[in-house]
Formats: sequence, C-alpha cells, structure tokens
Amino acid sequence: MKYPSFFDTIETIKLKDNLSDFLGTFEEGIVEFSYLDIVKSAGHSCPTVAGAYIMTLVGLKELYKNEIPIRGEVHISFKEDGISGVSGVISNVITQITGATHENGFKGLNGKFKRDNLISYNDTIYSDIKFTRLDNNDSVELIYDTSSLNDNSLMSQLMQKLMQGKATQEEKIKFGTLWQQKVETIFLNIDKVIKLKTLKITSL
Repeated sequence: MKYPSFFDTIETIKLKDNLSDFLGTFEEGIVEFSYLDIVKSAGHSCPTVAGAYIMTLVGLKELYKNEIPIRGEVHISFKEDGISGVSGVISNVITQITGATHENGFKGLNGKFKRDNLISYNDTIYSDIKFTRLDNNDSVELIYDTSSLNDNSLMSQLMQKLMQGKATQEEKIKFGTLWQQKVETIFLNIDKVIKLKTLKITSL
C-alpha cells in the first residue's frame, strides 16, 4: 500500500482505553492512532479529515497536558448539527479516536465504559467544537480555519477538469499530488489553522 510519505511524520495520538484493558484487548489499555489509521478508515485524506485529526490531537493535549488521555471519558460538543456541511465527517474521525458516540454507541457494562451520548450537536458554543473531560469538567474549545493558507491555483484548475471528465491521466496524478501537498501544508501550520480557548473549572 503506497501513500504520501508525510503521513508517517505526523504525530500520533496515544490514549488509555479502560474498556480495552478490561477486555484484554490491548496491554494496559494503551491504544495509539496514526493519521494513516484515520485515513484508511475515512477512505481519503483531505483538509476536513486532517482538521478533525488536528483538533483531536490539540484538544486532548490541552486537556490532559502530561497525562495520557482516557478514551471514552471525553464529551464532544458541536456548534453545528450532525448532518450539515462536514460535521458528520469530523464527528466520525473524532469517534474513531476518542470512542465518543452520539445515541447509537456502546451502552456500557454494568454502568461502566459507556460510549453513547458523548457527542452532542447544536450546542451553544462560540467555536467549532468543544472537548470536555468527564472527570473534572475541564474543557477546551477549538476553531479550525485554513483560510490563512493559500491554495495552489493549478490545483483548482485541475479539479475542475477532473470533475468535468476532461483531465488526462497525468493531470489526475498531478492533482492528487497537489491535493496532498495542501494537506501536508496544513499539518506544517497547525499553529496557524487552530485557535483554542481553555476553560478550567476543576473542583475535585
């Protein structure tokens, strides 16, 4: 399986999954996701999939600092509903990494390890997305915006030709290369595409 080499340079996301530990799936419940893992599940690499991965990476690091994030113990709030725009795509990526689901997720074992109702939509937040720890209610809100990064004009021209069925095989390959270069540029500029606000209300 061949894929862009920059996939392997992207920081992975490591979590502790207490359900996996309980069921003997992973030693001590430690599970690690790479961007390649997410791309294989999504079926493609694009700015939306990259943004979902980056928001999860940054959000969990901000919430847990030097701790390992706990899978299944983070609530995700979306400003938009689950069917508009790309919110569903983003939600699917975040579900894969954090284990959080909407109403149709795992109901738990004897009240433990629940994964359902950990995602909510149409929430009153001023960002794109909000991550909240269940153990202490600390939260972080994130905005993902790539508008500061310039698109390659040739890429747009080639996309139009592809959509019209007029592109040559060489142009198809060139478009794919430019598209993935765009995704790589996003990962190289995380500080420019992500804005975050942390709310700490720990009282434990």
